[in-house]
Amino acid sequence: MENIFFFTLLIALLTSCNTMPKAESFFQLSPSSTKYRVLQSRIIETSNDSELHSASAAVLQDLGFQIEESITDIGMLRAVKERSAREYSQEITRGFVFLLGLLGRQVTLIPIDLHQQIAAILVIHPIENSSSRFNVRIVFYRTIWKSDGSSGSQAIPPGLQSMEMIYDAKIYQQFFAKLSKSVFLEIHQI
Repeated sequence: MENIFFFTLLIALLTSCNTMPKAESFFQLSPSSTKYRVLQSRIIETSNDSELHSASAAVLQDLGFQIEESITDIGMLRAVKERSAREYSQEITRGFVFLLGLLGRQVTLIPIDLHQQIAAILVIHPIENSSSRFNVRIVFYRTIWKSDGSSGSQAIPPGLQSMEMIYDAKIYQQFFAKLSKSVFLEIHQI
């Protein structure tokens, strides 16, 4: 009984020392958020927002994405593509750690990336006081699934997921270059 009281007191002391961040800090933008917004946004001039929506969907499909959700009324698109996430460097590292574990008599298999889903969310928003200018913003991110692993007798189950934003400027430049061409072709019905 005395041990339970001591354990409860210890837990209470440890958790009470944990400081919570201030609520105001939850909605503070990081210094890099402006840079990313510029990377992810372009102003497109066209007289028809549904043509812009259609052109955006066509570009994403040309880039290998499948449209999962499209709501023209609010100017939103969600597209995904599935890809392998395997990298040779991870495989080599896994084998090297395994061999070192054999020498030390503790077998370790580190999990490696197996599969990824790359997603794109696109939003088209009209610019105030303009009927022919639209702000197009697209965000690319990926979800990665890992393989199983082990450390000694401790098993690491497969299927662990992680999500990361994609900030590669080339991807965004490629999308917007193709979108500009596609909008031009849509307007002139070429």
